[in-house]
Amino acid sequence: MDLFFSFIVPVYNRPNEIRELLESILLQTYSGPYEIVIVEDGSTISSEEVIISFESQLPITYLQKANTGPGDSRNYGMRRAKGNYFIVLDSDCILTPEYLDMVHTSLMAEYVDCYGGPDAAHESFSKVQKAINYAMTSVLTTGGIRGSKKAIDKFQPRSFNMGISKKAFDATGGYGNIHPGEDPDLIIRLWEQGFNTKLIPEAYVFHKRRIDWHKFYIQVNKFGMVRPILNKWHLGTAKITYWFPTLFCLGLLVSVVFAIMGSSIMLFVYILYFCVLFIDSLLKNKDIEIAILSLVAVSIQFYGYGKGFLEATLKLNASQKKPQEIFPNLFFKIN
Repeated sequence: MDLFFSFIVPVYNRPNEIRELLESILLQTYSGPYEIVIVEDGSTISSEEVIISFESQLPITYLQKANTGPGDSRNYGMRRAKGNYFIVLDSDCILTPEYLDMVHTSLMAEYVDCYGGPDAAHESFSKVQKAINYAMTSVLTTGGIRGSKKAIDKFQPRSFNMGISKKAFDATGGYGNIHPGEDPDLIIRLWEQGFNTKLIPEAYVFHKRRIDWHKFYIQVNKFGMVRPILNKWHLGTAKITYWFPTLFCLGLLVSVVFAIMGSSIMLFVYILYFCVLFIDSLLKNKDIEIAILSLVAVSIQFYGYGKGFLEATLKLNASQKKPQEIFPNLFFKIN
């Protein structure tokens, strides 16, 4: 099969990120055909000047539109792309030089209509970025669902680093207007229509996540809020593991109460878990400060996700309204 790749990259007020991404694409060792479709999603800080500086070196199509969110912007780009296989990236990603070669080799050996790749922390990342990366990718925290070979659940590609064929895009209509949550919603619909997905472990990206603790909390809180909505939309997809962050936080609260009352067994289990996290992060990052920050990141992740999941579950079950009416901040309006 002849593969013509189209990179699809929505960008919102991130010209510096686009520069770094395009610089990494310039270093690709892949010799086959590809194009880059950048969709400016109603930015007030334009990336146009940066993109123009690369037009003589890379096959770029630059599109501008009103702000309708990343999902609709990806759809907008894919509808206008020339390729037969779309590679969806976030603007805050950096590719390895072998990225496209790895994707092409894997798809030629075992073709699927959708793949995903992991994310990793680049050596230039800040210690907070590396700690957040650990919290988001470790098997000990998320079960490895974002790209670990040891994942405890079926891998779901995420659109910070995901490929989807034109055939699969046309069949599903692409992303919905929920955000976040547009990724698992699309993947579930792909599975429902019989399309196969897979992880390409070698096709990883450096995902910068320009984020502070407050923004990280908001992000994971929204992740928790959208999951019950997806469970409601896609019956049969709910799993007990989605309750783990909520139960973890409630269990921690109970263990502290028991410790005050004289029984420290439960609290000891939590202390042991955080010790394991600390050692694991220390071995992976080889930095004591990052290991300590990883514990902060995991705590924020579990609390934010768990609180959001519980809140959304209770509200959805107590109301007859549609999710869009209960949680308007989780949905973009598409004209």
